[in-house]
Amino acid sequence: MPDSHFAYKVEKSSLLEGVTVITGTKNEDLRGIIYSPYQKNFFENLIPDEITFLHDKFSISKKSALHGLHGDEKTWKLVSCVAGRIFQVVVDCRPKSNTYLKWQSWYLSQDDPVSILVPPSFANGYCTIKQNSVYHYKLAYNGKYNDADKQFVLKWDDPLLNIPWPFEQPILQERDK
Repeated sequence: MPDSHFAYKVEKSSLLEGVTVITGTKNEDLRGIIYSPYQKNFFENLIPDEITFLHDKFSISKKSALHGLHGDEKTWKLVSCVAGRIFQVVVDCRPKSNTYLKWQSWYLSQDDPVSILVPPSFANGYCTIKQNSVYHYKLAYNGKYNDADKQFVLKWDDPLLNIPWPFEQPILQERDK
């Protein structure tokens, strides 16, 4: 049963079918902020029955670091910003979809308990706005994890996508160039 102190607001993306925006309730007092980004009973109702969240990843990045656009055909990702501020992008990579190669973006920060649930066959990417921003991935899939060698990659500055990234010269790793 979900913790009664925390509630979630669920919004389906108006642009990308299958992408879900989840906003949690945050509680503030003199010490700071507390919120619950994940409760199994709630979130497992948002993904297929045979899929479960299996592991988490955290990425701590310098300001203007761009990660992505990456994806695969089987992994669900629940992503959020734990510290700092990021520019989050999700691209529909399903060739038969009405929104193929359409994208949507959000600004995520430590100040708001917002998570984006990214289904399989969507590319996920983000750029850090603040130094030492912490990005959290919660991953659900069947079988073994599809690491970098099994993922598809879209060029971050592909003119077909025309994504207005916050930096013209972001810090990139080799596979994202």
